Amino acid sequence: MSSVVPDAEALYLDLLAGVKPLMRPETKLVGITSGGAWLVERLQKDLGLPGAPGIISSAMHRDDFSRRGLSASVQTALPFDVNGADVLLLDDVLYTGRTIRAVLNELFDFGRPASVRLAVLVDRGGRELPVAADFAATTLTLPDTQLLALARANDGAFSLKVEENK
Repeated sequence: MSSVVPDAEALYLDLLAGVKPLMRPETKLVGITSGGAWLVERLQKDLGLPGAPGIISSAMHRDDFSRRGLSASVQTALPFDVNGADVLLLDDVLYTGRTIRAVLNELFDFGRPASVRLAVLVDRGGRELPVAADFAATTLTLPDTQLLALARANDGAFSLKVEENK
């Protein structure tokens, strides 16, 4: 593993600073399971926003559903009316864009938002679909043989790990 893995806690602080100008009074934060959900829970608190953030799963709309099956991860919970909402999606790693496509399909199952924007911790390139983040804390290039994943310790601290793709 020759890639230098960035400090996820430092990137989180950059994400927090980058999300602030994207926020409008009516903005609803929605994290993509699982890494984005961890980020959005912490952002909701650090931004002093009331209530719970939204959590969204891509599981039901993935184009590789037949191969991956239904994940045991948290399912979608959107504690607000999606119709007319300004939604800021959060994810840990933006790669091919396929997860974002699936999440948009899931989101539209709940209604028609006024706008949807995307903020990510890491943009690693490698897009297969025309998806771009409105904010990325960093960009990082990794070989296709490697996966980048956010981990969360028991104390809530974030770290990034690189794994060989199986």
